[in-house]
Amino acid sequence: MKKIKSRPDINRKAKLEAFDRLLTIMDELRENCPWDMKQTMESLRHLTIEETYELTDAIIENDMQEVKKELGDLMLHNTFYAKIASERGEFDMADVLNSVCDKLVERHPHIYGDVVATDEKTVKENWEKIKLREKGAQKKTVLGGVPKSLPAMVKAMRIQEKARGVGFDWDNKKQVWQKVEEEMEEFKAEYNIESNDVIDQEKAQAEFGDLMFSLINYARFVNINPEEALERTNKKFMKRFQYLESESAKDGKKMGEMTLDEMDEYWEQAKKLR
Repeated sequence: MKKIKSRPDINRKAKLEAFDRLLTIMDELRENCPWDMKQTMESLRHLTIEETYELTDAIIENDMQEVKKELGDLMLHNTFYAKIASERGEFDMADVLNSVCDKLVERHPHIYGDVVATDEKTVKENWEKIKLREKGAQKKTVLGGVPKSLPAMVKAMRIQEKARGVGFDWDNKKQVWQKVEEEMEEFKAEYNIESNDVIDQEKAQAEFGDLMFSLINYARFVNINPEEALERTNKKFMKRFQYLESESAKDGKKMGEMTLDEMDEYWEQAKKLR
């Protein structure tokens, strides 16, 4: 095994003390707070999902104070789940942390073993192959580790990444873009653009899904995160629309009563603002 060099962490003691404080508070809350005592993994699940999205919002906004806050909230949730499991006699926080440490060592053979990996692509491919080998005894497929409850776009990204990990992928982005154009033509064939008549709604939906999947695949090839790209576009649209609302109101106009041309004037003004 390679000898690992690492920089000394002068704040390690403070970090360990802070984590110990969190564990202590969690024990106290679970013992004394009526709300905390009542919680289960199932009751916390939807709150954890909400906290995760709040973290991603803060990251996109580059609000580091909010990122810090949301990371704390997620750390609390992780501690809560481990505490509940400990009460059941299933596992505790030490088991959780040792488990992820063991996994990181196992899946980084280029750091903790003799495997050579000098680029990100090779590291990712090794990661997926090791995951598949680990789950081999469970007879899971390559795509078996993709959570069913993931949002569709994120799920498509993970599916494609896992397939790539075992070599099932395009050779270059030109081929992927050709697939995008092919899927666009197939969608257009199911949807009459001129008359807006759908030839077959079910087929049109299927072809639209294929088109989106291929676009997500292309985004992966050009190092664009489609989920983040779409969310940034959502925020941009909202900002411009809110400008339209506020500025038109200053001019005594009402939403719902303006023509599209009138609204478009404000929209163009909003586009010029950074």
